[in-house]
Amino acid sequence: MLKRHWKRIGMIILIVACIFNVMGKLIHKLSLNKEMVYSAEYMEQKQENEQNQK
Repeated sequence: MLKRHWKRIGMIILIVACIFNVMGKLIHKLSLNKEMVYSAEYMEQKQENEQNQK
């Protein structure tokens, strides 16, 4: 039986792995608001470092 259906079984395993990957990324995704705040803080720190080096 396995000999006849190996392609189907492989495709099912691949689909399940992709679903777990996508769900994991959606669950651990940062909100847009947090992303923008972190970016703004990073840019401020970068500018402060550049000014301190001069």
